[in-house]
Amino acid sequence: MSARPITTEEPSEEPEDETRGGKYMTIMEHLQELRYRLIVSALSVVATTGASIYFAGRMLNFLKEPAEDRSDAFFLIFTEPMEGMVAHFRIALMAGITFAMPMLIYQALMFVTPALTSKEKRWVYSIVIAATLAFAAGVAFAFYVALPPALGFLLNYPEDVAEPHIKLGSYVDFVTRLLLWTGIVFETPLFIMALARLGVVTSRQLLRFWRYAIVGAFVVAAIVTPSIDPVTQSFVAGPLIVLYGAGVLLARLVEPRPRPAERI
Repeated sequence: MSARPITTEEPSEEPEDETRGGKYMTIMEHLQELRYRLIVSALSVVATTGASIYFAGRMLNFLKEPAEDRSDAFFLIFTEPMEGMVAHFRIALMAGITFAMPMLIYQALMFVTPALTSKEKRWVYSIVIAATLAFAAGVAFAFYVALPPALGFLLNYPEDVAEPHIKLGSYVDFVTRLLLWTGIVFETPLFIMALARLGVVTSRQLLRFWRYAIVGAFVVAAIVTPSIDPVTQSFVAGPLIVLYGAGVLLARLVEPRPRPAERI
């Protein structure tokens, strides 16, 4: 009868989890990581905003084009000494957030990286590119598709009553908010895909609640659009419904497949 070999190796107190990278973080480490990611993100926005201030005047002329094309009487005025400076800074900030978006998305993904599997980590750069393109597509859609008819409706609605002499700050606020929020809304499919991958929702659940999704799209449009007119809201809600459908398809592709025992 042979004796079992005696080993002097002590068991590891923190077994390595190969699927999750084997890294366990305390609450303080998570908070320190969050602080670092937020600082890097803020510095990125500050840098891109600072660089954009030089081009703020040109960008303002570019943002005026949809309104000038829809109304011959349109021109901007300012009624407060600081209004012009604030408007230029707001435009620069909008441009800064847009140009810094790849870094912002990357920092958000790197914060959750410890919770990802080795296979999922390989998709980080692809997700950054996809999310950046989705945001850019949303901004482009807002400027070239949604904004012109919305301005045409708003500027010409009181026909033969008044001419559109719009405050500079009001116009810049209207346009920049519409562009920024539409860009964020276009991230919806990727957000739904992430929830499906984590097992929070399934494609069947999303399909079951499609009626609520339509109502929710108009509620979101009413919140994110800077005006209460139905034209602008419809131009945001319509694509949001389509994006929800795209999110359902992506969820179907990435959601965890149930094991044979779980299907019974």
